[in-house]
Amino acid sequence: MHLAETQQVTPGRRTSSAVSADPGARAGAPDGPPQWHRVLTLLADVSLFIGTRSVWTQAATHRLVLAGVVSVCYASILVTGVLALTVRRTRSLARLDLVVLATAVTLALCAWALNHAGGDEAALTTQAARELVAGHPVYGQPWPWLFQAKGVALTPTMDGGYDFTYGYPPLAPLLTAPLLWLGHAGAPATAAATGALVVGAVVLWRLLPVPWRSAATMVCLGFGFLPSYARQGYPAIIGLALLMPVVVRWPRLGARGRLGVAGVARAACLGAACAAQQLPWFVTPFLLAGIYAVRRGELGGRAAARVCLRILGVAVLTWSLIDAYFAAASPGPWVRGIALPLTQGAVLHGQGLVDVSLYFTHGSDRLDWYGHASVLLSAALLAVFTLFVRRLGPAATVLPWCAFYLATRSQDGYYLMMTPLWLAAAVTAPLPEFAHAWQPRPRPPAGPRRRPALAATVVALVTPALVSAVLAATGTPPLRMDVTASRHSSARTLTRLTLRVANTGGVALTPHYMLTTGQGMSRYWSLVRGPATLPAHSTATVELRPPSGAFTVPSKRSTRLKLRVFTGSPQTLSTRDVRRAELGLRPPRG
Repeated sequence: MHLAETQQVTPGRRTSSAVSADPGARAGAPDGPPQWHRVLTLLADVSLFIGTRSVWTQAATHRLVLAGVVSVCYASILVTGVLALTVRRTRSLARLDLVVLATAVTLALCAWALNHAGGDEAALTTQAARELVAGHPVYGQPWPWLFQAKGVALTPTMDGGYDFTYGYPPLAPLLTAPLLWLGHAGAPATAAATGALVVGAVVLWRLLPVPWRSAATMVCLGFGFLPSYARQGYPAIIGLALLMPVVVRWPRLGARGRLGVAGVARAACLGAACAAQQLPWFVTPFLLAGIYAVRRGELGGRAAARVCLRILGVAVLTWSLIDAYFAAASPGPWVRGIALPLTQGAVLHGQGLVDVSLYFTHGSDRLDWYGHASVLLSAALLAVFTLFVRRLGPAATVLPWCAFYLATRSQDGYYLMMTPLWLAAAVTAPLPEFAHAWQPRPRPPAGPRRRPALAATVVALVTPALVSAVLAATGTPPLRMDVTASRHSSARTLTRLTLRVANTGGVALTPHYMLTTGQGMSRYWSLVRGPATLPAHSTATVELRPPSGAFTVPSKRSTRLKLRVFTGSPQTLSTRDVRRAELGLRPPRG
């Protein structure tokens, strides 16, 4: 029997599900909800506190009606917390789960009403929607003026430029276009993303078994992190919302060789998700491989292949219909646009292995190998998943993001924006669903040598990625920089910086310079004097000017100055800590 069918808890009846057999379940009254259900509702309720005070504080200064609504939400959280621990009936606790969801939706909408301008993602998506409505090309068109607004961050590339174009599939602008009346900033895109998140949360809440519904509220709208990404206008949120009905009970998709209306709708959602942002591209192969393995164990190879082809066909058809206008209008820019995040060569950023080169070794002359390692690990994980689908099946929605840990852009958003899918799989796609799934196994060797052979296969699959990662992390900075002079307009403001740069590598490099004061990147400094390209094993003197003509050094002593130098071909990074004394600046305050 399917997990979702065995987890329903009704008054006066004890369930035989694995979940209810948990020791925590026995703590509840025989005719009441299990204790773990109470705790889950309470945790979801508590998660709504996170970030609520800042929303209320902001509203209390100039939006008193919203401040009053937030205060009512506080009362709802408190009352629900009490009732979650005291109600006797399972149906009453289920109604409290609905109250928690309604409170979470209200808080998310209040936060959007106060903070809806968005960032660079919202600005680009809104501008793409405007160009679409006006009949202008969307892809391959730079919009540099968008990045002059406050809060709209630039994405520097290793070749010394910036990415000013729209680089996502077109579904987000299509959904944003009807909302352009909301404002001139990024509000239309943030409204589309926030609306998609709310709808996705409600859909996931409805699809999960009753005792687990508050977990959907907690993961989607609690804690504040996914609503904040929606308020930034990330198209990935739209992709996430479309993937939720796909992932719930995904091993059952195509059961008995039939899709049915619901199966076709879920396959269409998969295609639409891939037309919203690139992250769904990475999880789709894992889902298809898992569905094929489960269906082959049930129906045989040909029938399983037919099921997967039908799913893939519906998904591709949906994706094609969404992209058709853009592909026909400008096929070249469209292809380059939807592949842009994979090819743009953006500077290093994130919480992954790249931190070794960013913060610990002062750079690397083999940054390209981070990208190779990520691609190789993604392919290896898919192969390992296929080999061990009976054990790894429930992790199909988690494994794809492990490859991003080795990428040059390994920021945490790539991990956490898809976490509701982790929950959906954990609840509705447990290990028993994969007990009879087909697993490819090499025939020789057999017997006692089979297990060591499988282990050796896994090692062989993962080793290329690990070797590539080691090559990238152990690279050395190819450029050596020394500050020789500086000019100031005040005690803490730089107007020029003169460097002596030595290329210690064996190839000519075209360096691009920036001075940073934190963990992130800043804008490039322009070259005033000196060669743009340094031949191999050469030394030159260059003079640089800050991007706005002046660079103000922070007064705090704890702020570290780093001179970072990127090259685009080959991709390299060289970093040097800069002391204030070298710049001729006045000593900072404490």
